Amino acid sequence: MNALETKVPPVFVVLISAAMMWGVAQVTPLLPDATWRVSISVLLFLLGFAVALSGVVVFRLAHTTVNPTCPEKASNLVTQGVFQLTRNPMYLGMLLALASWAVYLLAPVSVFGIVLYVWYMNRFQIEPEERAMKKLFGEEYQDYCSSVRRWI
Repeated sequence: MNALETKVPPVFVVLISAAMMWGVAQVTPLLPDATWRVSISVLLFLLGFAVALSGVVVFRLAHTTVNPTCPEKASNLVTQGVFQLTRNPMYLGMLLALASWAVYLLAPVSVFGIVLYVWYMNRFQIEPEERAMKKLFGEEYQDYCSSVRRWI
């Protein structure tokens, strides 16, 4: 299983999760359509996009890698901006996009796609990244982890 660590780009994980959610929505009962569905879905998507984009911008300003498959290439520990609220704003933004999709689909069972996304990201992306950051930045990273949550 360690062979999967940081190997699958998170965007691909989101696409797989979204496809699974759609598939589940095709074969399970749906909630009744509601006028608020599209509005809530769009708001969640825009919030997720803003959170993820702000993380990318702060990484770029800090001149460090945004490539999630090579966490060992990080040149700076980023703790400013959105990173004061969450250690993983890009992944949180993707989670909000999946939540948006779940609302749009109106399939309660599709929420399991979000649960799978969080499990996969914690196990195969975030934990390996955290090991790399601890190795690179030591106590400074541990202090950061003790003051800022992994997701929110």
